[in-house]
Amino acid sequence: MRFDRCRMLFGEEDFAKIQKARILILGVGGVGSYALDCLYRTGVREITIVDYDTYDESNRNRQIGSDCAVGECKVSTLAELYPGISVIKQKMDLAWVEEFDFDPYDLVIDAADTTRVKIEVAKRCYRKLIMSLGSAKRIDASKVQVASIWKSHGDALARKIRNELKKARFDRNFTVVFSPEEPRCKEKGSFVGVTGTFGLMICSEAVKRILGQ
Repeated sequence: MRFDRCRMLFGEEDFAKIQKARILILGVGGVGSYALDCLYRTGVREITIVDYDTYDESNRNRQIGSDCAVGECKVSTLAELYPGISVIKQKMDLAWVEEFDFDPYDLVIDAADTTRVKIEVAKRCYRKLIMSLGSAKRIDASKVQVASIWKSHGDALARKIRNELKKARFDRNFTVVFSPEEPRCKEKGSFVGVTGTFGLMICSEAVKRILGQ
């Protein structure tokens, strides 16, 4: 009963593929938490989330799980909200990325905040990567797009990542979700209409990838 409407939409064969997919989400903040929610509601059974942070008051404007859990560990709170997911409470640094085994996962969703970590994740698992770029400082969800990292535009984080990859002579393709909307503030102001859209777009791309579309 719970997934009847997903089965109606995808059909039994494709829905079975979705259920069997193994997905890793790096970072479960304003983008990652919505990607998690979407994948979980779509029927993905094997989801692993990685994060080290606790919720603070400023997270409550955009992060699923934050409202009643200020001061609590994000992955622990989300494990209660989404029974059956796997959690890794871990600070994602370069050493961790170098040592972590990405092989068991069909897809890796990068919603982490640290640029150097994002670059190293791309180098290690670009073939199965969907990366979130800058979602803060924007208000127009209709401008959110999906493209190769090399075709993204109008995003300072994307430009920095491209430049660093070029310096490393890394030219492989991977998928990014980004917005070319001009930032509206210098600080890290955020709007759930955009950050949530990033997460939902990532989920949509993940489902299409699982189904081979």
